[in-house]
Amino acid sequence: MFSGEKMMEEEEIKKIAEIREILEGKIKDLEAELEWLRVLLNFINSILVEKSFKRAGEMVRPTDQAEALTAEAKVLRTIPLKTTYGEILANMIVEEDQIRIVPASDKRFDVNTPPFMQFLIERILEKMREKDEDLARQGKLMPDKIFSYEIEKDGNILREIRIKNFDLRREREIRSAARWTFEKMYEKMLGTSR
Repeated sequence: MFSGEKMMEEEEIKKIAEIREILEGKIKDLEAELEWLRVLLNFINSILVEKSFKRAGEMVRPTDQAEALTAEAKVLRTIPLKTTYGEILANMIVEEDQIRIVPASDKRFDVNTPPFMQFLIERILEKMREKDEDLARQGKLMPDKIFSYEIEKDGNILREIRIKNFDLRREREIRSAARWTFEKMYEKMLGTSR
């Protein structure tokens, strides 16, 4: 009777292991589908932004059209950074050689409002720059490929952040961190932060 119980226990363990394999496979499939859906959503967002810019671009004077076309040619995609309820805080403009993060025209973000310096600059952008400088010192990265950023301000009001030498992983991290940062700053501006 003891050996029969042991055989039943072994069969049960095999079935549980099979279920685990099925679950792991399903998780991998769902993760792949989720990644594909994110890529598709980014593509759709870039088309929507492009179409809305084209409508505004139709109002450009004929003498400015050549300059506008040259400037547009460098833009790969524009990603609106929105609050959780859909209000645009800034646009992240991804160009061939740089990312530009420009606050929405109706937003005035003071660079001294937390968590701009403490989080976005010091913990995200500065850490990326420091990591690349270490890699360059070790000879693993060319000095001209070191991550860099510039903050353009008008007094204390943010006008633009320019970022150079980034990859797709860093672009995603910057997008997520910038969106979160601007949302927290906006909440403080409205006095609704808890």
